[in-house]
Amino acid sequence: MDLLNDVINARCSDPFKCLGLKPNDKGELTLTVWRPDASKVEVIAIDSDELIGTMTQSDTAGVFTLAWPKNTTEHHYRLTIHYANESYTIVDPYQFSFATFSDPEHHRAALYKKEGALLRSAQVSESLSILGTRFAVYAPAARSVSVVGDFNNWDGRLHPMSSNGDGVWRLFIPDVVAGARYKYEIRASNGDVLPHRTDPFAQTIEQFPSFASVVCDHNYRWQDSAWTSRNVEDVYERPMSIYEVHLGSWRKHHDGKPLSYLELIEQLVPYVTDMGYTHVELLPVMEFPFDGSWGYQPIGLFAPTSRYGTAEEFKRLVDALHEANIGVIMDWVPAHFPTDSHGLANFDGSKQYEYPDPKKGWHTEWNSLIYDFGKEHVVDYLISNANYWLEEFHIDGLRVDAVASMLYLDYSREEGEWVPNVDGGNHNYEAIDFLRKLNETIYLNHPRCFTVAEESTAFPGVSKPTYMNGLGFGFKWNMGWMNDSLNYISKDPIYRQYHQGN
Repeated sequence: MDLLNDVINARCSDPFKCLGLKPNDKGELTLTVWRPDASKVEVIAIDSDELIGTMTQSDTAGVFTLAWPKNTTEHHYRLTIHYANESYTIVDPYQFSFATFSDPEHHRAALYKKEGALLRSAQVSESLSILGTRFAVYAPAARSVSVVGDFNNWDGRLHPMSSNGDGVWRLFIPDVVAGARYKYEIRASNGDVLPHRTDPFAQTIEQFPSFASVVCDHNYRWQDSAWTSRNVEDVYERPMSIYEVHLGSWRKHHDGKPLSYLELIEQLVPYVTDMGYTHVELLPVMEFPFDGSWGYQPIGLFAPTSRYGTAEEFKRLVDALHEANIGVIMDWVPAHFPTDSHGLANFDGSKQYEYPDPKKGWHTEWNSLIYDFGKEHVVDYLISNANYWLEEFHIDGLRVDAVASMLYLDYSREEGEWVPNVDGGNHNYEAIDFLRKLNETIYLNHPRCFTVAEESTAFPGVSKPTYMNGLGFGFKWNMGWMNDSLNYISKDPIYRQYHQGN
């Protein structure tokens, strides 16, 4: 009963121990269901649609039990739940254990194939399978975690998740399919219920005010095989001319509304082709909360912003650029993240993604939090995100933003405002190791892709291979040349001759 009380009070780490169909001390099966506010619960065989029985409400409101009939061979069931003014039928998620969805072992660089909201199918008989979504979120310091969404009226009591000790909370919810909106309700170790969190691995996120995660189905059929099979050497041997573009402000409708991904196919692709560019560089398309920004403080690292359309429509834009022989570079922001309450900050009531010491974890110039590059899960999270864009969206290159801020512990800090490394210096060894691992992983898994460092200092070896003690980037962004050239071109042609030596 103690476990059941924990479920009722939203503080249970393993609801499967008391919910669902379980044997008692005598080996007899008993079904236990937790449905607060329900007046009656009926149990129906999932295969035959026959009524197995009506559950008995216990002395604890919302807890229903049923002694499983010994002559019933079916062990998968639906629940018809009756309330005062309505009733509906669901498939109880607590009949599907972790073992039902044991994924093949994925490399740590593909963490997005293990965490987040993944569409799955549970086989309940030879002729019947149940579609749904398997949710998984890393929150090792949480006391309990629930999935909330439209499918349960955002009620954190109804779908508590289970953790098996690895810090990841999981639950398969039947009949939750692509398009379903959801978040996580997390109770911290001190018992406080935190603001609902957007899924760190969400592949679609709604705009303000909900910032809800959306279950996504990646079934796009790419048409760019000619592009993706090109020679690996092309990017280093051929001239490269890059058109940098912010999708939200490149062109707009008369009412100020930005072009959609599909409209950009019609306008941006022919423009870039006519101008003779070989690549476009997209300012951040990862989801970000503040409309007034250019996207350099993202929260939804795995979601192309829904401001301009769907994830599939963004893929169509990339596809169209490739069909026009235009490569796609994407600005990628692994240095820091904003403090919005639905995001990664203090995610499970503890500093899981940011450095706990503000002298390392707080970015004084941008008022944002710095990723803790010393944590294995953070490194895996970021590297798997880089792989995700290259693999799932066919991005050709990543321009890594704000590399200098990652390399130096004293970046934008006065004396006494930063913590030296173990040797007393100002290099962030953890960030350096992360960048090397990032580049090694990308060039191993995606030899036709490349990385570019947006690095504003004279840090040595930025584009040297890691085996030569470099950071391993394919290129370094020449910020001085870019800024000088833009300044020169912006002047009236009649005056440019006086600035050619600037």
